[in-house]
Amino acid sequence: MKQLRDFPRTLPGALFTGAFAATSILSVSHPAQALFQDSPKAVLDEAWQIVNREYVDTAFNQVDWMAVRQQLLSRNYSSTQEAYNALRQELERLGDPYTRFLDPEQYRALTNQTSGELSGVGVRLRVDANSKMLTVVEPIANSPASEAGIRAGDRIVAIDGKSTRGMTVEAASRLIQGEIGTQITLKIEREGQRPFELPLTRARIELSNVSHALRQENGARIGYIRLTEFSGHAPEQMREAMENLLKQNVEGFVLDLRGNPGGLLQASVEIARLWLDSGSIVRTVDRRGASEEIKANQTAMTKLPLAVLVDGGSASSSEILTGALMDNNRAVVVGSQTFGKALVQSVHALSDGSGLAVTIAHYYTPGGLDISHRGITPNVEISLSEGERRTLLTNQALIGTDNDPQYLQAVNALKPTIALNRRNPTPSPSLLQLSVGQGQQQSTQ
Repeated sequence: MKQLRDFPRTLPGALFTGAFAATSILSVSHPAQALFQDSPKAVLDEAWQIVNREYVDTAFNQVDWMAVRQQLLSRNYSSTQEAYNALRQELERLGDPYTRFLDPEQYRALTNQTSGELSGVGVRLRVDANSKMLTVVEPIANSPASEAGIRAGDRIVAIDGKSTRGMTVEAASRLIQGEIGTQITLKIEREGQRPFELPLTRARIELSNVSHALRQENGARIGYIRLTEFSGHAPEQMREAMENLLKQNVEGFVLDLRGNPGGLLQASVEIARLWLDSGSIVRTVDRRGASEEIKANQTAMTKLPLAVLVDGGSASSSEILTGALMDNNRAVVVGSQTFGKALVQSVHALSDGSGLAVTIAHYYTPGGLDISHRGITPNVEISLSEGERRTLLTNQALIGTDNDPQYLQAVNALKPTIALNRRNPTPSPSLLQLSVGQGQQQSTQ
């Protein structure tokens, strides 16, 4: 199975993302080297073949890639981990941080992240800054945790009898996740109660990457939507959010992509088509110079005015969506410079459960912009101060409210077009373009 993904951080098809931002595809391949069938060399050769066949730079960063294969397969490895390390070292020579090897645990985590679902009990966790204890941020709706009565603020002090003192969220997640239908016991501390043990049964959990709310802003009805990642379920979640807000007669939308590292390429395309009726969405160019243009297909759900919020954490798929809406004059973009990741990656499952992400193409915005290492400059530039950033980080309920200066600027950028639409109820491209132009004049630091 092959996935395209757009990475910064962070499988089946195509993806785009930020700090580890890229766009990717996921595939399952099978090693043909029967000679190494019971050796870690089988996986090394499998990975080498994929890079040799797909890597975007046919010169391999001036590395003799044939010699690399010989070197990898001529060595004797005392363990699988030693073989993995040797492969990672050779991949680093390509000079591309987005072409990387994923051990089985990393590959499973990426699969969960990009599929938008996992097997667990459905709790979001953090380590409390004051108590240093593993604390529930919220139980996911309709999950085993929510049905068992776990509450925000509950402290998990043990997982299957293992103390969580000093445990990271990542380590706790590894213990909590597991096969669907299996049992797990959490020991909970709750304010005003004695610690108690709670047995739970793991289930398939669909992760929500979209949240939305109706905001009343000086008489204007604003539909606020926050998208945190372009997972496999993100397009349907976006559609549901838009439908809900349209039923509430919103007059404009603010789409918040701040901190969104990217995800699946197909998800970014599907979401762009919910907002954009016509025009180009993105153009990709592969190692042979072959170009493919992906376009809107007359399936937009609304023409109401739209502002997109971005920052330095908005990468890959976020930049694809932002570029498509900006270059087609569909939205005014507000915030600070985006991450600047313009690579598409293919993510392959390897035969031992590990994986390989390999850069296979560059992408360009509809206007032909290569955003690599530059990012997208918003129409309305406004940065948060360190104090404002800290406030929003420590109290995320304030994001997308009057306590969020970038959100307020996005609302201000929408107001002229909303006023025009009240006089002319059918938004037109010229009105949308006007909102972008006005946004440029309002640019602040």
